[in-house]
Parts: sequence; structure tokens; C-alpha cells
Amino acid sequence: MNKIHKKIWTLTTVILLIMAAIWITLTYYNQKTQNQYNEILQRYLRMNEVTRTSQQMIADLNNYFITPIPENLDKLNKSRRKIENAKREVSYLRNSENDFALTNYMNLIDSLVETTDRSLLYFNEKETEDSAKEFSKATRISMYISEMTLTLIDSELNTYERLYRGIIDQSEEIKKLGIWLMLMITCLLMFLTYGFSLSITKPVQKLTQAANELSRGRFHLPIKVDSNDEIAFLAQTFDRMRININNLISEIQHKAQLEHELQESKLLLKESQLLNLQSQINPHFLFNTLNTLSKKAYLEGSHETSDLLVSVAGLLRYNLKRLDRPVTLREEVMVLQQYMDIQKARFTDRLHLKMSIDETCLNVDIPGLTLQPIIENAVNYAVEPREDGGIIWFRIQDGNDCVIIEVEDDGPGIEEFKIKQILQGQFIQKDGNSTGIGFTNVVRRLRLFYGNEDVMNIESSAAGTKVVITIPKDRRGQHDKTPDRG
Repeated sequence: MNKIHKKIWTLTTVILLIMAAIWITLTYYNQKTQNQYNEILQRYLRMNEVTRTSQQMIADLNNYFITPIPENLDKLNKSRRKIENAKREVSYLRNSENDFALTNYMNLIDSLVETTDRSLLYFNEKETEDSAKEFSKATRISMYISEMTLTLIDSELNTYERLYRGIIDQSEEIKKLGIWLMLMITCLLMFLTYGFSLSITKPVQKLTQAANELSRGRFHLPIKVDSNDEIAFLAQTFDRMRININNLISEIQHKAQLEHELQESKLLLKESQLLNLQSQINPHFLFNTLNTLSKKAYLEGSHETSDLLVSVAGLLRYNLKRLDRPVTLREEVMVLQQYMDIQKARFTDRLHLKMSIDETCLNVDIPGLTLQPIIENAVNYAVEPREDGGIIWFRIQDGNDCVIIEVEDDGPGIEEFKIKQILQGQFIQKDGNSTGIGFTNVVRRLRLFYGNEDVMNIESSAAGTKVVITIPKDRRGQHDKTPDRG
């Protein structure tokens, strides 16, 4: 482990140990205070439980006398067991100060149970008068128990008054202790942090000054940092680098011209190698190969494969044209049909294309590769992600002095901010399935080709997306010849 790392871990460990000690101390005192509170509260609750249970037993006895049914007798027996349990709980509260009173209190509980039993016995033997006398006596004993409970609680309050005050004083002391500990910890941490930061920043500052001197070309000044960590090693390495640089400067100056000529020679060699490689990779070779495969598939009886290869070859030939040369809308429609033939072979019944084309509008000029990226966008986002596929409508309509081209799908739609990005010509990253010409690129080329900003409109909702392209039939001599950017 490096030394700076050790310093960081040491500081962190010290902080954690101090925080743990504070937490354990405060938790201990807090738990101790809470236990004292709970102990006193349990004494009061146990005495109060005796009063409540005795009153409940008298009520259950009375209910049984009124309605002597087994259910009421069960309730009376439960109350009797509860008061016996309460008596056992109260017996644990005995101390030197309440010994006599608590003995009388427990005798009252025994008397209540005995009187209740006698009253119940007389009632069962049909001795109503004796049963009533015993019931009256039991009621009085229950009242005595209630009064005795209050007396015992008052005695407990007097007995534990000093404890209450001690707990309060202890809480105040804990608060003061917490404040002092926080102040001490804050000061200690500030001191440790300052020392730790100084042990790192001071050598770094010296190293920075040395770097500034080197940047001014003063290679004769030595670099020395007094430290026992990695920064000292870095300074030594930096100083050796300074010496090496100083020794190599003169040699570099003598060899600069030779190196320059050598670099020029390497660039010329790389350029010639690149041109040689480019001349070997001829796209027309791929086109001719596809045509050969198409004919071979046709001769072997694979007509669908042959048609698909013809479509791919046609699409490749069309893509070999320069994008800055105009084509007719008829050519665009033909390559679009070839592209859709390929996609139909891929998606089969999942892709449905419905075309409505006015043949009189197909002779207008349009930039090459305009329709395919728009249809491709509809296939990628409206058909491919959905299990049941989707429908794409392609329409070409006569709009008097313009031609209206519509591409509509039933996909999930495009977000509003993406529509704004497309129409504003901002770059949008293409999907991996794209053939290369982006939607945004089409918008820019259409506007440049026709000299009109309102050449495209996009309407989108959860029910689908419609792209509307409006192109003039007559370009009026604008952009008839686009400069060759070859």
C-alpha cells in the first residue's frame, strides 16, 4: 500500500474510531436512562393492572348473577386468573419502603378472590341473600384495592422523586458531554485535516513551481521536494526527466530537419498505400458479384432469392450515385420499391405497405436517396419493435404547382423534441440498422436543393406519424446544377 493511501486510511480510521466511541458512549447512557424510565413505568402499570382487573372481575361476577350462562362464567374465571397473575407481578415490586403496604395490598387481592369465590358458591347453592352479602363485600374490597393502588403509586412517586431528578440531571450532563465532545472532535478533525492536507499540498506546490520553471525553459534549476511519500518519488523522476530533456535538446535541434524530411516521406508512403488499397476495393465489384449470384440463384430455381439479390444490387447501384446529383421522383420510387422488397423478405407478414401514386407527378426532380431514409425510419421504429408489425402508407399526390409526398405509419409516434431536432437540422444519432443517410440529412438536402425551409412537415401522435414533403414542380432554375464535390 502506498504512503498517501496509508495516510488517507489512517485519517479515516481515526475519525471512525472517534465517532464509534462517541456513539457507544451516548448509546450506553441513553439506554441506561431509558431502562430506568421503563422500570418505573412498569411498576405503575402493574399496580394499575390490579385495579383494572379487580373491577373487571366484579363486573363479570355481576354479569353472571344477572345471566348465569357458561360464557359469563368463563369470563369470570379468566378475570380471576388475570388478577392472580397481576398479584404475582406486583410481588416483584417489593422493597424496604413499601414492604408493609404491599403486604396489605396483596392480602386485599387474596380477600377479593376468596370473597368472589364464596359469593359464586352461595349463588350456585341458591342462597341468594348470602351471595348478595358476599358480592357487596367483594365490591367494597375492589374499591379498597383502587384506593390502595393510588396510595402505593403516590408512595412510589415520593420514593423515586430523587431518581427522577437524577435522571433529569443525567440527561443534562449527557447533553453537555455531547456538546463538548462535538467541539473537541471538530477541533481535532480540523487539526488532523489541516496537517494531512499540508503534507500533500506543500510538496505538490513545490512540484508545480518546478513545472512552471521547466515550462519557461529553465532546465538548469534542480527539483527537490522534502517528503516521504510518492510525491518525493515523482519529484525525483521529474528531475531526472529535466536532466534528460536538457541533454536531448541539442541533439533534437540537429536532427529536426532530418526528422521533418523523414515524416514527409512516411506521409507520402502512407498516402500511396491508402490509394493502392482504395483502388483494390471497387464497389462495382460488389454490384457485379450480386448480379452473378442473382443469375445463379435464378438458374437453380430460387426465384425469390434471385429477386431479392436483384433488389439488393439495384439498391447498391443507386447508392453508388453521388448524393448531390438530382434524380427523378420515378427513380426514387423504383429504388424505394426495391428497398421494401428487401424489408418484406425480412419481416414477411409483419410489414404491410400501401402505396397510392399519381403517375403524372413522377417526372419532377428530387435529391437522390430522399425517400428511402424516411421509409427506413418508419420500418425501424413503427414495424420492427412490434410483434404484430405495422402498416406504412406511401402516397404521391398532385398539388397543382407542387407535388405532395406522404409517408405515414401506425407506430408509437415521435417525441415532440425529436421532431424539433429533425426540422431544425440538428444531428440525431442513427440506429445500427440504418443504411447510412440520416433523417436530418434528408431535411438539410431538401432545403438546400429547393431553396425553401418549409419543404417538410412532421405530424406525430400515439396513433402514428405522418411525414409530408412538399416539392415544387418547377425549380425555376435554382440549384439546377449542383457543384461537383467529388
